Amino acid sequence: MSAAPEVPGTVAPAPAAAQRGKAPPRLRGEWPLVGHLQELRRRPLELFARVRRQGLRNQSLRDSFMRGHAEVIAAETQRMMAKLGDEGAVDLLDFFSELTLYTSSACLVGKGFREELTPEYFRVFYELEKGTDAIAYVNPYLPLPAFRQRDRARRRLVELLSGVFARRASAPREKRELFDVLLSLRQPDGSARFSVDQITGMFISMMFAGHHTTSGTAAWTLIELLRHPDAGARVVAELDALYADGREVSYQALREIPQLESAIKEALRLHPPLILLMRKVMSDFHYKEWTVPAGKLVAVSPAISNRMPECFPDPDRYDLDRYAEGREEDARLFAWIPFGAGRHRCVGAAFAMMQLKAIFSTLLRDYAFELAQPAESYRNDHSKMVVQLAQPCRARYRRRAAAASP
Repeated sequence: MSAAPEVPGTVAPAPAAAQRGKAPPRLRGEWPLVGHLQELRRRPLELFARVRRQGLRNQSLRDSFMRGHAEVIAAETQRMMAKLGDEGAVDLLDFFSELTLYTSSACLVGKGFREELTPEYFRVFYELEKGTDAIAYVNPYLPLPAFRQRDRARRRLVELLSGVFARRASAPREKRELFDVLLSLRQPDGSARFSVDQITGMFISMMFAGHHTTSGTAAWTLIELLRHPDAGARVVAELDALYADGREVSYQALREIPQLESAIKEALRLHPPLILLMRKVMSDFHYKEWTVPAGKLVAVSPAISNRMPECFPDPDRYDLDRYAEGREEDARLFAWIPFGAGRHRCVGAAFAMMQLKAIFSTLLRDYAFELAQPAESYRNDHSKMVVQLAQPCRARYRRRAAAASP
């Protein structure tokens, strides 16, 4: 873990023990455990109340809702597949970006809203994503072409959502969805709690969290399976065997595909969508001879942690068996961290894994894929805050014959 101080050299060796005061609690192996244990000790009621509020805000990510999401995602994948025909070629990032926009909106906002989406939403989000430049941390309002495109796209998204809300106001729906609830909230004086502009911001946040990172991971999962045909054959055989009895994609079925889950985990290990995770230090942080003062920022890189040889032997090798029983290299504390770790681990991690498994459970049973460009030409674009595949990243596909029964 490295510090991100205001000026170089401000993370200093810890002062003498008498001046340091009481060190933070520690886990076995000298790992510091700060934050949640201290807060639990000092303010237990406030901590539990906040956890409960966070749980209420994330109802769509709860287990009872996740059971229905699997069928929705499979249905959306079928809709996208219907446009493919029997054979052809696609840009993988474009394909999965459009698909995950539909799946995320249907699951996290509502099926009714998803039906309002047109291909223009995909194009608008594409322009928004161009504005996720690292320079935005310095000044997000610089007169750069990418930022101008981002702002135009956001204004257009407000217009599109305003149209959706107007139609809903004129014809109220029997079953309310997330946006209906947000629009119905009122201030004590009767005015709207949230403006359309604010709700647009919430929508952008949800979609970036729910689809932006997942689309790149989906593309890399497929690319790595095609780069490693033996692994691809293992995953396809597993899916053919699981669904040979004609069962539908379901939440329970998605719990029974360890080969596919390992393929997704290995793609996330080798190609994490976030190369930097940042946290603010809330109290002085002591580790060995170092102290990071409260108020500083610390950062950890999944791209480095996920390839540490002491945690992942032969770390650059693609190996599905890393996650098999007996090895389980992802179980080591704070080693495999594509979703972060600790109390701030991504709340949508389970949804993301389920979404990816549902997509490939549907896609790989109907289509066979092959790389449409040299294997080494697929690479990441690190120019944005969220790492994505550099384009073009094309693959050819053809419809499979019906999978033979085992």
